[in-house]
This record gives sequence, C-alpha cells and structure tokens, in this order.
Amino acid sequence: MWVAERHRLILALLNTHQGLTTERFAEALGVSRETVRRDLIELERSGQLARVHGGAVAAAAGSPPEPAYAERAALQQQQKRDIAQQAAALPAPGQTCFLDAGSTTLALAQALAPREGLIVITNSLDAAMVLACHRHHEVRLLGGRLEDDVPATYGEQTAAEIARLHVDWAFVSPVALDAVNGAMDYLWHEATVARAMLGRARRRVVLADASKLGQASRVQICPPVEVDVLVTDAGADPQVLAALAAAGVGQVLQAPAPPHAAEGPRAAEIQRTAEVQRAA
Repeated sequence: MWVAERHRLILALLNTHQGLTTERFAEALGVSRETVRRDLIELERSGQLARVHGGAVAAAAGSPPEPAYAERAALQQQQKRDIAQQAAALPAPGQTCFLDAGSTTLALAQALAPREGLIVITNSLDAAMVLACHRHHEVRLLGGRLEDDVPATYGEQTAAEIARLHVDWAFVSPVALDAVNGAMDYLWHEATVARAMLGRARRRVVLADASKLGQASRVQICPPVEVDVLVTDAGADPQVLAALAAAGVGQVLQAPAPPHAAEGPRAAEIQRTAEVQRAA
C-alpha cells in the first residue's frame, strides 16, 4: 500500500473513531506498528492529527499547522532577545537549569553563554553547542530520539533522564499561553518534554513573546497556576497579563521598551507582589 493511501485511510479511521491505538491502525491497514508510527509522525507534523501515548487522536478543530522551526526562528527576533536578557538574570551561579528546545530558549542560551557557573541541562543541540563553546558552564545534553525539524532530542529516554533529576530552574518556551488553558504546545512530544522539565524544577519559567499570549494550541503543558514566572516583551497586552495573573501565574517580568518606543505606552517590568514561592 502506498504512503498516500495509508495516510488517507488513517485519517478516515480517525474521522470515524476520533482516536485509535497504533495496534488498531496496524490491524486495519495490514501493516506493521513501526510503519504506522512513521505515518502518524508525518501526519502530526502536517497538523492532520495529534499523537498520544499508544496511538493518535483527531486534530483539534481550528488548530492550524505550526510553522517549521526555521520559520519560527526568524520571527520576533528582537522580542526574543529582550526576553532572553530578562530571563538570564534569574539563575545564580552554581544553580542548575533545564532549557527546552525552541527559538526563544536558544536566545536564552545565547544570553547565558557569557555568564559563569551554571549547570545547564537541555534537549536542544543548538543551545548545548552555544553554551559549550563558551566553556563558562557545565552543559549536559539529554539523550533521546533526534527529530528532523527541531534539532533536539525527544521520546521516552529524554523523559526518563529528566525524571532522574531535580533542578533549580526550568525555562520552557511554549507556542501559546492563555488564562484558561495555561501553556500549550502544538506537538505532543515537545509538550511532553516541557511538562517533564517543569515537573522537576523548583522554579518554573515560561518564555513567551506577546504574539503567543492569549492564544491556545493543541496540547497542554501546564495550567497557569503552575507557571511561577512569565517572561515576556514590552508589547504584551496589559489586559492579557492581568488575566494571566488572576489565573494564577505567580510573577510577570516584562522586558523594557526599546529606546525608540519610550514615548509609547509604558512597558516597564510588571510583577505581582503575591509571588508564588514553592519549596523544592
């Protein structure tokens, strides 16, 4: 059976059943589970379904496919650098940090590189190389399956290695953050790694530029109350930030406006005084 025909039948099955296991797909198509897994990965990347543990479910209505990593990396570059500078001031020398894979966390790695004395654990090949080249930090790259879009490791091995650790800070960059759903990602495996990192950190930090705030995606990483710190840029809508704070986000750090925007709306750092302090 040709690949295109298998994909058509998989989507037809999901249209009828909404969700099926990998084994059920394999039986219906008369192919191996390994073949089905490869098909599900391809269909998820094109936004036509969402993989879950053991199978797949129909794609959420109204969720357009996420742009490729290279395309996302070219967007909001100044905002990401501003966010990175704010976030880089949070960890102190000697502390341990998780960084997930994304263009904003890569900007954070670049901002952290000239500093000294951190232990940084990441699944991002790019972030690991940026930090290792400066030789100011101890850098550990998580094992796992390499993806061909984002240069990073994912999968059961990645999650298992994260589960063995306990760190001071976790920095993750979701594709969306709103007051109802919290931090969300488009791809299941990316959300799984981010969720695992947040679950093993004393302080949980979400990096999100203004374009991601008030938005939703397909897979929840964590609810708002589990975000200890949100770091965003000067263009964030104050009403959206207020809604996130009311939903339980512990602290909001907003990068200052660039000099040429000084006469515009005030974009100073916003902090909630009732910062959530959680013990390790």
